[in-house]
Amino acid sequence: MRAKVWIPLVVFLAIVALLGVGLTMDPERVPSPLIGKPVPDFTLPRVADPDRTIGPADLKGQVYLLNVWASWCVACRQEHPVLMEAARDTDLTIVGLDYKDERGAAVRWLRERGDPYLASGFDPQGKVGIDLGVYGVPETFVVDAEGIVRRKFVGAVTRQQLRTEILPLVAKLREGQS
Repeated sequence: MRAKVWIPLVVFLAIVALLGVGLTMDPERVPSPLIGKPVPDFTLPRVADPDRTIGPADLKGQVYLLNVWASWCVACRQEHPVLMEAARDTDLTIVGLDYKDERGAAVRWLRERGDPYLASGFDPQGKVGIDLGVYGVPETFVVDAEGIVRRKFVGAVTRQQLRTEILPLVAKLREGQS
């Protein structure tokens, strides 16, 4: 009879402990099971040119960023100028994945805000996003020349992250391929 009284208390304390640990974690450091593994294979129509496709096979031999975005995404609005600057001011290859979006809205978004992408795949049902383990948008993956995911960034990429984390990692990965 006494155990019945203590069981709910023990369960409650275990839940509080788990929540406490979760609150100490950095939400931008969400682990990805893809780190060290190949980008899932896909072939998607391009946003701006649906008669052409894009997929990881088209990018073999290149170090690139795979940026998951959507026209409806508020945080993507904050990130977009950073990507535009990176495309303009560096030799960084950026590939987009338009996630759970409408093609017309995505085309307007890129026309109005600029297009930093080498190409952007159109994933209206989010199937490729699911394969990538996307929690939400934006998310950005650094992919090496062999097609292996080396790093994942959750949330809007900032200028500081670009300068201090992404560009040095890309340079290191490019050096490793020669």
